[in-house]
Amino acid sequence: MGNVGGDFTYLNITAWDWDDEATERILKPRLREGPYPPEEVRDRLYGFVEPPSYAHCRKVLDGRIALLRAKAGTGAGTAAFALLAERHGEGGVTGLDAMEDLSAWRPKAGRGYLLQGLPAASARSLDGVRLAGLAEALRGAGAHLVVTMAPDARLPSGSGRWEAAHVAPGPRDVAERRLRLMVAEGRLGSERLDLFLKDLDSPAFGEYLSTHPLPGDAVDLSDGLLQSAETSAPAESVLEDLLTGTEAAARSALARSRHSADEVSLMAAIALLPGQDRTVIGQFAAALRPLLGERAAGAGRSGHPEDRPPDVLGPSFEDRLEAIGARSLAPRSSPSDRYRCPVQPVVFSGRHRSATLLRHLWLDFEGMPEALWGALEQLGHQPGLDLAAGEAIGRVLAHATGPGALNQLHRFASSGDRWRRRLVAVALGELVQHPLVSGAVKEQVRRWSRSSAELRCTVAETCGGSYGLARPAAALRLLDGVLDGPSPELDVKLRSAVSFALGALLTEAGNHAEVLEAVTRWLEVGRGTPRHTLAVHVIHALSLSTFPQRGTPGAVRTSLARILEGHPAQGFALVVPGLDDPATYEAVAGALGRIEADPDLFHRVAFDRLLSELARTAGRRRGVVRFLLERHRDHANASRRENAS
Repeated sequence: MGNVGGDFTYLNITAWDWDDEATERILKPRLREGPYPPEEVRDRLYGFVEPPSYAHCRKVLDGRIALLRAKAGTGAGTAAFALLAERHGEGGVTGLDAMEDLSAWRPKAGRGYLLQGLPAASARSLDGVRLAGLAEALRGAGAHLVVTMAPDARLPSGSGRWEAAHVAPGPRDVAERRLRLMVAEGRLGSERLDLFLKDLDSPAFGEYLSTHPLPGDAVDLSDGLLQSAETSAPAESVLEDLLTGTEAAARSALARSRHSADEVSLMAAIALLPGQDRTVIGQFAAALRPLLGERAAGAGRSGHPEDRPPDVLGPSFEDRLEAIGARSLAPRSSPSDRYRCPVQPVVFSGRHRSATLLRHLWLDFEGMPEALWGALEQLGHQPGLDLAAGEAIGRVLAHATGPGALNQLHRFASSGDRWRRRLVAVALGELVQHPLVSGAVKEQVRRWSRSSAELRCTVAETCGGSYGLARPAAALRLLDGVLDGPSPELDVKLRSAVSFALGALLTEAGNHAEVLEAVTRWLEVGRGTPRHTLAVHVIHALSLSTFPQRGTPGAVRTSLARILEGHPAQGFALVVPGLDDPATYEAVAGALGRIEADPDLFHRVAFDRLLSELARTAGRRRGVVRFLLERHRDHANASRRENAS
């Protein structure tokens, strides 16, 4: 604690509360509501193969709008990125909210706009007249719009000139294209490429591609072939691994193990916590096993037969893994634990087996979600667990139906433990990437932002991940809302969660201006409010060192000097109220003094111009006047001392 400015008590929170641990890795979103970073567009177009319908789609887009009808998984989104990048470059693509009313929307700049997953209600409003008006507005702005929608979406009459049916590229072409790129990048030898191309033309691979014709299947196949080259495994094993991840294989595996609580609990552990250490997998399976027994007893099912002697030792862990088609990877250093402890990840042998098994377990069998949540609760925090389980649960709930599908997240969202709230935040970040459920997710988060302190913490944690990076403006509005709680005091956990969210948003340069403007608004709302307290913390960190502060999570750290250099307008807008507020005056004035004393910083920040701007606003700001007078006095005293010497 320390007295700042004579009449304000500032709580120093430089030390992160390590008793409230969670995984700090920030996931990048797949869908955005705003500009896509160029590198993300470039990654999306890696290995792109023009589909048979591409030339027609390009011609339709000459009319400024292309409505692509496509089945899920056929690569319509990738084709849309390619169409827009052709016209506006990799840095010229902006995502739109799937719930956007296109009949009333108008472009703000000459960019390529992308809406993925047009809802049925929006489709019904896009008649020919509205589309013609929208096309004219796009033409006037120098912009283009691509919309992807389901094949059965119904549009009013008169929209046919803007419609195009997307056809997926051939899976073999996609696989070959990616393999050739791997050779060009030096990841695969040319002699291996020749062998793999022959494999692609073989009956076994041809049959697989004919029954799995989506671009994603071809991507999995090419990645599997690369892995087989790295591990010297036969190419045929790639098909075996891929086939174990099918829906039929998942149902068959569960049917075989339905009478063994040991096998089911171990399968559930690996499916829910893919890539986690074998010790964590074993602990989760041990916690789940009795819960499965209670579930079976409650349903009237008998337990194990009693006519054979007990197996005191039981099968080894490796034998248990082999029985369910799983294996341990080589030991490595943990990427999630700050101590970098050694871990040995456990995974299923086949691709996608975890996702398909968990989806069937969670959605098809009565009482299984409650048992899985209960085992997670018993397990407690483990490095990386919240991230792995959150992603897996988010993918499962994207397939759930009914108005109460998201209610099961409340159990962990209202927890006092950060790792549980972080798990929900990761799950929501995954869920909102699916257009069909994104509206429900946003409404859930909005309700929680006005609820208890714990739920508001969960909302802030959600903004500090893919959810916030996908929609930064909406995230800042949510953070503004969670700081408007019933108590004038800022809860310590909420303060940490909001700080983490702001730091996450600052990892992308495009968000810096909006974050700084939000902090400036919070500082000016008046003392004694949670917003003001949070803004004071941010400005102290920026002025005295960096924000996020040293010792707290943050991939990118910035300072007041860097802000004044990179964002002079927003930096100046922050400095003026910072000088005018007694709670932040000393910190900001000290930072400006250090900038002036450093010749390099003085030049990069254009400090003389900053002083001129401060002098222009001094008449309305007492704190600015104080700074200028104290600076003048200090310079005068220094000059007299030099003359006297």
